[in-house]
Amino acid sequence: MTTISYVKKSRQKLWLAAIKPPMYSVAIIPITMGGAVAFAQTNIFHQEIFFTFLGAAILIIAWLNLSNDVFDSETGIDKNKAESVVNLTGNKSLVFWLSNFLLGLGILGIISIAWLQHDLTILGIVLLCCALGYSYQGPPFRLGYQGLGEIICFFTFGPGAIAAAYYSQTKNFSLTSLAASVIIGISTSIILFCSHFHQVEDDLAAGKRSPIVRMGTTTGAKVLAWATGSLFAFTILFVLLKIFPVWTLLIFLSLPLAYRLVSHVWQHHDKPDLVRSSKFLAVNLHFISGMLLALGFVLPRFLS
Repeated sequence: MTTISYVKKSRQKLWLAAIKPPMYSVAIIPITMGGAVAFAQTNIFHQEIFFTFLGAAILIIAWLNLSNDVFDSETGIDKNKAESVVNLTGNKSLVFWLSNFLLGLGILGIISIAWLQHDLTILGIVLLCCALGYSYQGPPFRLGYQGLGEIICFFTFGPGAIAAAYYSQTKNFSLTSLAASVIIGISTSIILFCSHFHQVEDDLAAGKRSPIVRMGTTTGAKVLAWATGSLFAFTILFVLLKIFPVWTLLIFLSLPLAYRLVSHVWQHHDKPDLVRSSKFLAVNLHFISGMLLALGFVLPRFLS
């Protein structure tokens, strides 16, 4: 392989890492879960609304990823991050306005759903979620730098997103969808939690008090184990309370992924080069466990 082709291939890998394709599961899973619970409870599925919402959610996640790169570049926390879109393009202004354009397209999708339903509720919920997402890294809040990112992540991609997805199908709210949102909120927050293990030094240098900076990597690995186990514990609890159908126990098929994540972090929590892949293991767990849980809701409808 020539030097030019090697550099070109390396740059392609950096762009792939910067675009973060796996991270778009955090848009797919909440919308899928809200639709699945709605279908399970009402036997109604508006596919045009579902796919419009899904597309809008993906655009909003693209805004979140790009705008976070912009805001991080302003604090210097990403100075050693080769896969930052701002670092790759060298044009912070372009990335900023592109992110806002994608946000505008996403909000237009949500407005179209609100217009079809003659109801602004879903728009209000999504705007609130966007505001929470902005507060994570955006000035003057930068709440992620105070260690509040996981809490914001939980409410935005758990109760917020799933309530909006469920409402888009039913124009109502549900205790069952709220219970499901607890599990999805935790699994989404685990992704963010795992992203801190390998960047403790950069976080400290930028004044970011992430949970891992505050508690240390050893305690963080223990917390991760409990948080991951709670996905399965909550599912059992909700089945016993008859909030979930018994088929949602299909989530236990993702147990090997959970074990792999927890054991990997436990072995390498203090080795940045090795533990950095834990974020992608967390994404796999989030996606597979979320899809299995959603499948557990819709299967009874088809089997009956």
